[in-house]
Amino acid sequence: MNKNTVLAWATFIMIIVGLGLIALGAFRYDDVAGWGFASVGIGFFAIAWVFNALKGRV
Repeated sequence: MNKNTVLAWATFIMIIVGLGLIALGAFRYDDVAGWGFASVGIGFFAIAWVFNALKGRV
């Protein structure tokens, strides 16, 4: 497994975790905690985007 494959798997896993956090914020928690879960999920998307951009450059 080379560096690009590791970054691809990290991107995929972070997208799955981000979707899970956004789903928790949307469907499980109706108060302020839901906004926190959703914002952390969006942060996971941002980090996954950076990992995807780093593929081929590292």
